Amino acid sequence: MKTALGMFFLLLLSLVAACQPRPVGTAITNVTVIDAVNGVRQNQTVVFDGDEILAVNSKGTEPATEHTIDGTGKFLIPGLWDFHVHLTYDDNFTDSMPALFLSYGITSVRDTGGLMHKMVPVVEKMRREDAVAPRVFFSGPLLDGNFVVYDGESRPEIGIRNATPDDARAAIEKLKAQGVDFIKIYEMVSPAVFDAMVETANELGLPIDSHVPLSMRARMAGPSVDSIEHLRNIEMDCSNNATELHETRLELLKNPDGLPGVELRSSLHSLQRMPAIDAYDEELCDQTLATLRATMQVPTLRLVAFNLAPPFRRHDWKDAVSRIPPNVREDWRASATELAESPSQEFTDFGKWAMFLTGRMNSQGIPIGAGTDTPIFFSIPGYSLHSELEYLVSAGLSPLEALKSATVRPAEYFSLQDEMGTIDVGKKADLVLLDANPLEDIANTKSISGVVTKGVYYDREALLARLDTK
Repeated sequence: MKTALGMFFLLLLSLVAACQPRPVGTAITNVTVIDAVNGVRQNQTVVFDGDEILAVNSKGTEPATEHTIDGTGKFLIPGLWDFHVHLTYDDNFTDSMPALFLSYGITSVRDTGGLMHKMVPVVEKMRREDAVAPRVFFSGPLLDGNFVVYDGESRPEIGIRNATPDDARAAIEKLKAQGVDFIKIYEMVSPAVFDAMVETANELGLPIDSHVPLSMRARMAGPSVDSIEHLRNIEMDCSNNATELHETRLELLKNPDGLPGVELRSSLHSLQRMPAIDAYDEELCDQTLATLRATMQVPTLRLVAFNLAPPFRRHDWKDAVSRIPPNVREDWRASATELAESPSQEFTDFGKWAMFLTGRMNSQGIPIGAGTDTPIFFSIPGYSLHSELEYLVSAGLSPLEALKSATVRPAEYFSLQDEMGTIDVGKKADLVLLDANPLEDIANTKSISGVVTKGVYYDREALLARLDTK
């Protein structure tokens, strides 16, 4: 009897235990949560599991989770984006980029130019279920015009020729079939080719990234695209002789001397950039900016204002460089020494203009996105995004606005604001745990304690260890 009764109670206890919820997921407790929509929330517990944020609350009791991370004294922000990267620009960097990005809290990247035969294998590898890599969105090649700047001669081959509107339509239809997430229009396209690209992309539901084509003015091209890179060619549309400069540019674009695309583009920039800035007209510029209110600007200040704060003068540059591929490291160090000895005054002056214009754009409500053009021109994947945030704050954005440029704005570009960009229930579990408050000093975004990517938490040392194995 006692044996039977004992067995009954054991069975009952096992049934009760089976009905209890098993601990799942990970909780970061007692942490200060910061994002660009909700602001600052103190003493929060954030629970995530299976690439989804399950709870964000300030209740005192710890939830029954499989893993718990003590966030006392720490700050939790959404995973960061680098909104302008080139994964296949330099083969020396391609393999190490995913680990580099994650080690700096970059959990999503937008690749803005690469040939498809190189891009597709990289994207497929990064999107594998078992991959430890940022989310990746890509455009395929730069869609250039009759003359191609990045043609594989003096520059890496990442652009393709589109001499006619029919060429452009066919190219974009093919890219859509190959799975691109958006398209990138480059500088040498004609207005007719530009219009065909815009029309085709809209028909196919592809967001449009662009430089301002040299054949067009910013107020003509800007309203038709979703983002513009580098601020280049906007200066012409802010000058008191914009019409005259444009007419001269159209004549030179006929290219009677048959210059290669890269030389033709560079000659036009050199001829007109600084004269346009010297002829700045505030009223005319504000008219141009008014046409860009719905077009995200990705100024890449760490590139275009490089001379104002060169990375090799930063206190943490030596440590950051030690993590890039060894065969690049020495070349960069030698080039940095040479550049430091003879900086370009034109580059410095354009950098000051870019900082001014970015601040003015932000004050007028134009959306700003944070991108770096990595790995071009001393841009260390991951590290350079934090430099970009510092530049943006120096240009006039608040630290919270700078965070918005690397979280909310990229999500909005891809209409993913309901899935990404903030720390809310139901959002993707991409998070960065910091040891210091980024709102007190935007440089504190580099004080990384751990990173959550696709619902998996890694402390920074673990991510750096993955990099060391590359």
